[in-house]
Amino acid sequence: MTNKKSDPNNKMIADNRRARYNYEILDTIECGIMLEGSEVKSMRVGQTNIAESYAEVKDAELWLVNSYVAPYEQANIFTHLERRRRKLLASKREISRLWRAVGQKGMTLVPLKMYFNDKGRVKLLIGLGKGKNISDKRQTEKKRDWDRQKSRLMRDHG
Repeated sequence: MTNKKSDPNNKMIADNRRARYNYEILDTIECGIMLEGSEVKSMRVGQTNIAESYAEVKDAELWLVNSYVAPYEQANIFTHLERRRRKLLASKREISRLWRAVGQKGMTLVPLKMYFNDKGRVKLLIGLGKGKNISDKRQTEKKRDWDRQKSRLMRDHG
């Protein structure tokens, strides 16, 4: 039995921290991603960014668009394109559900986290989100500040 912290396969690759600030996440889905070998090696080094990326359903397939994976320097001629579209792996039922939600309700597919699972495979956590307006963002900030102050008070006085 391995410890989650010490297991080299189970680690965070990239985290989109602004996603929960800009979007109200209603549902999440974990899916696989089709990668080239040099992309996986670059991800193991930690040179990936999903902050400006999004997911879309096109031709009954799920795609990750505008994600950045730095080129792996030891790959020489077998390198990859940095911002290419990457196919996401999900079941047809999940893809059709996401397509309906995006088309009818005006939702967005936002990548939240990219990580290696316990088998060493790259997984992407996608959120089905609705964009927040400015007042919603202010409410989120107020709640976060109040929670922070509450925890300080409890720590100091409790």
